[in-house]
Amino acid sequence: MAQQSVIGQPKEALDTPALLVDLDILEGNIARMARTIIHEAGVQWRPHIKGIKTPALAHMLLEAGALGMTCAKLGEAEVMAAAGIRDLLVANQIVGPQKIARLVNLRRHADVAVAVDSFENALALDRAALAKGVQLRVVIEVDTGMQRAGVAPGEATVALARQLAGLEAVRFCGVMTWESPALRVKDLGERQQLIAGLLGQLTDTAQQCRDAGLPVAMVSCGGTGTYWLSAFHPGVTEIQAGGGIFNDLVYCRQLGLDHPFALTVLSTVTSRPTPTRIICDAGKKTMSGDSALPEAVGLPQVVSLGLSAEHGKLELAAPSAMPRLGDLIEFVPGCVDTTVVLHDELYGIRHGIVETVWPLLARGRLQ
Repeated sequence: MAQQSVIGQPKEALDTPALLVDLDILEGNIARMARTIIHEAGVQWRPHIKGIKTPALAHMLLEAGALGMTCAKLGEAEVMAAAGIRDLLVANQIVGPQKIARLVNLRRHADVAVAVDSFENALALDRAALAKGVQLRVVIEVDTGMQRAGVAPGEATVALARQLAGLEAVRFCGVMTWESPALRVKDLGERQQLIAGLLGQLTDTAQQCRDAGLPVAMVSCGGTGTYWLSAFHPGVTEIQAGGGIFNDLVYCRQLGLDHPFALTVLSTVTSRPTPTRIICDAGKKTMSGDSALPEAVGLPQVVSLGLSAEHGKLELAAPSAMPRLGDLIEFVPGCVDTTVVLHDELYGIRHGIVETVWPLLARGRLQ
């Protein structure tokens, strides 16, 4: 069914599997995050689009007060820039001649900043930006305990910042981190205490840079699993959380996010081989089960869910005639990031009616 033909139709008219977002819940989650981050904590919001993937939603976030967008990949930043979004942070290292050439060309169309954690990479960025005749903002990624990329906090970061200050076309503008070690701490008091320690390393490092005469405008952190705590840490200037506008089972069950679920996957029952078994047309190619399995909405007690490439298999605790062959099932995704990327369109639903269809233009932008 063509996209235009489903506008104004009930969601039950959609072919399946389909990715849905409840617009009322979405707008409420956006307003909630903006209120907490911008109005209560008094910091800026730069939502991560790695799980959002559409410029239409990015523009909604900007209208809600977001400063700009955070991207995981250069390709995502290119999509956002093409949609007129100017202030962008690529929160990863851009390495190699091909990607660096794309980055400095993108700088003509957007005020894009990029993370670095080595002088070698920064020097390559500087040479390319100088040749292109552009200035490029860089932030130093600080490893506050995630043990992935990044520079050690304190003197190691200050030393790199001093080197960056000596470059011609690269402009050091701040520091960033991801306080991920705090994610799995369930006790709220313990989580707050750990976040304070992790972000204390970041903000102390920022102050050491300032004390060395190196201006620090951006102190960036905070994902969906920590944003409502991290935003209030003194010295933080912006929060990157984005996936909370949708929410998923990982955020809710494992990380304690109490937002309502805006995103669901619509699926059709394609087989009822036994009174307790349901087969539907949504499998691994439709919804991710890597971090947490999705959950069906409104069914009798489900004792197990299995995903193969094209099918979902649900086993009920007791025999039931419902749902019947051809009925629809909605699933709450286990993980937003790895579910959204499996779809080409996102169907915006209000009061059960398709109001809009958004192409997920940044999906597949892995480079």
